[in-house]
Amino acid sequence: MNITNEIVLRPRFDLEVEQSREQILENFTQSKKEQKKFGVSVVDDHIFMKLQNGEQHFWSPQLHLEIIDSTESMTTIHGFFGPNPTVWTMFIFFHVVIGTIFIADAIWIYSNFSLNKPYSTQLLLLFALVIIWILLYIAGSVGKTKGKPGMKELYDFMNKTMEIGN
Repeated sequence: MNITNEIVLRPRFDLEVEQSREQILENFTQSKKEQKKFGVSVVDDHIFMKLQNGEQHFWSPQLHLEIIDSTESMTTIHGFFGPNPTVWTMFIFFHVVIGTIFIADAIWIYSNFSLNKPYSTQLLLLFALVIIWILLYIAGSVGKTKGKPGMKELYDFMNKTMEIGN
């Protein structure tokens, strides 16, 4: 698996495989029963994989696969890695809150500037928000780095289950 863009916090990939959609879904349904290292959920044409609870940490990745029929013998798989949905929702929530406060503070600065009132406190808050946003980005990057071994395990498990060579 080659992740070419290091900025991406939720890496994605596409695969073309010479198996039917039903065969792939059956392979993952069977693997759910035969092994205990990974949690596997199959819902319609979607497969969700994660590490079991004993091996998970805050930044543990999950792999989501969407299975799409291309032809009778070829199937397209869209996959992406991401953190636990609760962690991702919290992460996005913090970004939205900081962005909203940033815009409100910028309007406050402009208003005070237009009225010839002091705005140094608001300017300090603006810079603090930028620093917090950068720290959130760094935290996400650190989380992705900590999750790379888990991503590799999930990707290898996916290949093994579908009997694809690395």
